[in-house]
Amino acid sequence: MTPPDGRAAPDGGPAPDGGAAPAYGIQLPVQSQSTLYAEPWEAAAGPEDLLALARAAEHAGFAYLATCDHVAVPRRLAPAMGTVWYDPVATLAYLAAATTRIRLLSHVAIVGLRHPLPTAKQYATLDHLSGGRLILGVGAGHVREEFEALGVDFGQRGAVLDEAIDALRAALGPEEFPVHHGKLYDFEGLGQRPRPAQERVPVWVGGSSSAAVRRAALKGDGWLPQGDPRDRLPAQIDRLRRLRAEAGIARPLTVGAITEPLYVGTPEWEVGRRTLSGAPDALAESLRAYPAMGVHQIQVRFRSRSRTELVDQIAAFGAEVAPRLT
Repeated sequence: MTPPDGRAAPDGGPAPDGGAAPAYGIQLPVQSQSTLYAEPWEAAAGPEDLLALARAAEHAGFAYLATCDHVAVPRRLAPAMGTVWYDPVATLAYLAAATTRIRLLSHVAIVGLRHPLPTAKQYATLDHLSGGRLILGVGAGHVREEFEALGVDFGQRGAVLDEAIDALRAALGPEEFPVHHGKLYDFEGLGQRPRPAQERVPVWVGGSSSAAVRRAALKGDGWLPQGDPRDRLPAQIDRLRRLRAEAGIARPLTVGAITEPLYVGTPEWEVGRRTLSGAPDALAESLRAYPAMGVHQIQVRFRSRSRTELVDQIAAFGAEVAPRLT
């Protein structure tokens, strides 16, 4: 899928050479409210706010909307993580009905918490109903209590994810009766329709540990880093390329990055020392460092005090910053 403005396709298809304009996407606010990044206004926000932001992002040329995944947050982590975590499939389906072009990314689905067949049923239906707009982002997870409550071995979550990806590749493929025989999951002769609209649903692998990078290189169509600062990305990208070359994998890999918090223009309030702010030219000049190091898509997050301010930031980025990323 190539966005209408011709930017890089964020789907695991042919990736542009380093330095080409990156695609840009957004993980929506409201649907997850960790104290690490949620703005105060989000606490009272709801479905109408999500719809307005999704439509604003599509209008501004964003390549994708992303939502997070946690089934349940233990009391010990609730002060930092919060307990507001919308279900990704339900949320993306809700937003799919209100949009037409923008892609729908789970960033990330902890697919090891669930058997691949019901997971495939949900995401295949989402892809079918949205006309082929799903990007399945997957990750290993980090909350022990979630795994224990659902009867999954937390200590083996990496191995569980590895096989879950293989099983989902089969279950989300073109065959009505998918086949997978593994150590953890075994199925054959069980039909699932509707099939995804896409012949190959792109799978982006999240995480920045050594194991996660290796998993992305060997099993993914894309890589979603988790908190890597700019100075760490070149070495991570070099390793991705080396691992794929050693494995003889020729299919391009869509490399992502999460930018610093952004504010387009000169803020009249305290946006934090890590936030990049200023004129569109200055922001674009800074963000061009990402494609120069081999990044194909950037995920942005804007500081804001209200839904209105965030909609304005999204529009300003699409109109004034994105055209300068080339």
